[in-house]
Amino acid sequence: MLQIQRARLILTGAIFAATFGAVFTARAQEPSAAAVAAARELVDIRGGANIFETVVFGVVESAKGVFLQTSPALSKDLEEVAGRIRTELAPRRAELVNEVARIYAQRFTEQELREATAFFKTPLGRKIVTEEPGVLDQSFQRTQQWASKLSEEVLSRYRAEMKKKGHNL
Repeated sequence: MLQIQRARLILTGAIFAATFGAVFTARAQEPSAAAVAAARELVDIRGGANIFETVVFGVVESAKGVFLQTSPALSKDLEEVAGRIRTELAPRRAELVNEVARIYAQRFTEQELREATAFFKTPLGRKIVTEEPGVLDQSFQRTQQWASKLSEEVLSRYRAEMKKKGHNL
């Protein structure tokens, strides 16, 4: 009986230490307001507001699509409502920009954020911001093409290996 009480006490102590240790660690990782502000400037200069604008649009369009599947005759009214909702929710993208700024502020020091912002204000930095969407788009396309070819190769190899085992796929 004494051993059970002792085990409970140890377990309770371990849970207490783990819980408060996590709380103190989380608080230690909270960025300062200045770091968040520096991160917000970095996100803004990199075009974050424009990037996240499509999120609100996409969510509204997705919801509209749900209703269109069951009530296609309501498309005109649903489009009107979608336009109104997009307009009303547009300011909310700032919430997402702020969340991303907090993530940057948790991972970079305030000084690093200021240095990165200074870089993105240079001609090269502005060029990267301008060209990056195209680079990412082309990279995504090339990745899909590459993965498609690799998939064909992998399927052929599976067929060859399975044929050795007497299976025709």
